[in-house]
Amino acid sequence: MDTRFLGIPDLVEVPSVAVVVDVMRAFTVAAWAFAQGAEKIVLAESLDEALALKARHPDWVALKDGPPAPGFDTVNSPGLLRSIDLGGRTVVQKTTAGTVGALAVKEASLVLCASFVVAGATAGLLRTRESDSVTFVVTGENGQADEDLACAQYIARRATEAGTDAAEYLRRAAESRAAAELAEGVRQGVHADDVALCLEVDRFPFAMVATSEGSLMVLRPRSMPSLTDEEPV
Repeated sequence: MDTRFLGIPDLVEVPSVAVVVDVMRAFTVAAWAFAQGAEKIVLAESLDEALALKARHPDWVALKDGPPAPGFDTVNSPGLLRSIDLGGRTVVQKTTAGTVGALAVKEASLVLCASFVVAGATAGLLRTRESDSVTFVVTGENGQADEDLACAQYIARRATEAGTDAAEYLRRAAESRAAAELAEGVRQGVHADDVALCLEVDRFPFAMVATSEGSLMVLRPRSMPSLTDEEPV
């Protein structure tokens, strides 16, 4: 499998298969939303679009980066989201990097959104697709965020070597700038458990596939076979 690791500004052509990685915190949050019962997640292009969608669909749950804001139901924090019942609901998500990266590759034939919590399922889906070429979009810090690059490299390797040890990749993520900013309270809208929740490998048994539905980019979970046949990570 030929792999490329690119930041959002480096995307000059439409990839065939794209894996958009945002560990801290967009696609950890998205996975938790599905675990809490969400039916789908609409990836908004802007805060204004998120608010407009919420206005048209009052039962939808809108979330964003940073501190709480009028019109939004919650923030982009897995620690806070895990206490919210989202059974059957639609979530509208707008973040600084993750949603931007997914929308940048929306024309790809397959778009997966990923983080450590769905790494195994994401790698498994890549294996079943037998993709010749995969572009990993490293969303944070214009492609320099080590937590995202580490996760992308882990998924890429695990797609071909199922028993790949996660320890070194998790160490890099734990020592990243994003982890430090979350732990030190530099970022707003943070729960004390956010970093730990972002560093859980294979917490959930599904991959997350984004597709265009009308004018919207919509993320849905795709269950994968049990990971028990793989070597422990």
